[in-house]
Amino acid sequence: MQALEIMAPAGSFESLAAALRAGADSVYFGVGQYNMRARSTVNFTEADLPKVVRLCHACKAKAYLTCNIIVYDEELEGMEQLLRTAKAAGVDAVIAADMAVISYAHSIGLEVHVSVQANVCNVAAVRFLAAYADVMVLARELKLSQIRYIINRIREENIQGPSGQLVRIEVFAHGALCIGISGKCGMSLAAYNASANRGQCYQLCRRKYRVTDTETGFEMDIDHQYIMSPKDICTIRVIDQLVEAGVSVFKLEGRGRSEAYVSTVTAVYKEAVQCCAAGQWSPEKVPAWEEELLRVFNRQFWHGGYYLGEEWDTWSGCSNSLALEQRRHLGRVVRWYAKAQVAEIRLEAEPLSPGDKIEITGCTTGIVRLEVPEVRCDDAEGITRIVPTAPKGAIAMVAVPQKVRHGDKVYLVTRRKLK
Repeated sequence: MQALEIMAPAGSFESLAAALRAGADSVYFGVGQYNMRARSTVNFTEADLPKVVRLCHACKAKAYLTCNIIVYDEELEGMEQLLRTAKAAGVDAVIAADMAVISYAHSIGLEVHVSVQANVCNVAAVRFLAAYADVMVLARELKLSQIRYIINRIREENIQGPSGQLVRIEVFAHGALCIGISGKCGMSLAAYNASANRGQCYQLCRRKYRVTDTETGFEMDIDHQYIMSPKDICTIRVIDQLVEAGVSVFKLEGRGRSEAYVSTVTAVYKEAVQCCAAGQWSPEKVPAWEEELLRVFNRQFWHGGYYLGEEWDTWSGCSNSLALEQRRHLGRVVRWYAKAQVAEIRLEAEPLSPGDKIEITGCTTGIVRLEVPEVRCDDAEGITRIVPTAPKGAIAMVAVPQKVRHGDKVYLVTRRKLK
């Protein structure tokens, strides 16, 4: 069995720290306009690359740069400069779909992983791309039997990448799905002249739609709301089958998600693949893992999805999250006392009481979750006392066993009321 790799998303230093602390084996991220999240704010800069790589390598994780959009001629020079900068910074691989990116990265000795955007569906494509790439992300529409066949042929034919090792296969394991084939959709281009294949998706598929009779003007709401908004894929029930088939890398979607999402999803899948590797996976463990995954961002789950050959009957019925928990801004950390393991928190937006659940996040901290055991505040005479509730505006003292830092954000976590 090849080493099993959990590849986590990072759209900020907070989520990067959360991924690494949760046990990610690798982290993928974007820089500027050359990736599929170019329109969003979840990107790093070229100047950030050395720090991102340093943080990943300090945790024995690999750092992967996504450069997976289609590239035009006038952008080739900028793309090549980005890849040279990435190589100099020590980035472990680039994730790419455009042959211009793939061939240039290969030419400068930067390891290539072929993106799901390339829609690799068969062993012939693997053979061809093996001249350039060490990892192939298979099209997420493939069945498990097709994935197993490709991996078996790689072994039988000894199909090696440029590293001299057998080509490794990666699959999309968890997160948001798109109605486009392997994410290649033209809706945003048609509606806004903003191509999803260049990182400019407006997510039109997540909206409700109405049908209009162009002759009479009669309008009718489509019965099935959000008819193009799929549920998220969740493979935790079939992770053992994917491992048995020979999949090496499990990609977790979510560069636009919170640190809580990144931490939770990474930790759950890391535990699951470790159980598989140790021969300890069992169906009885799945409900607890799924309960954890449902706490954070999701549009409900399609369990196993394409891999099990299921029919597409997986509409989410929503445009946004159905997470069981939500968080609201509470305040910020003023200081943390290492010896006492107590944090002072300025309550900027809400009161705080014993029993409340909070999350503390920061660029270095990642994310710390805890249930508040008791709350202390200074009274009018400056004496610190236990209080039933610390009011908004106060500085509350709370036991926090893990190091947090000045300026870290603090959120109040509550159970969400879903219809």
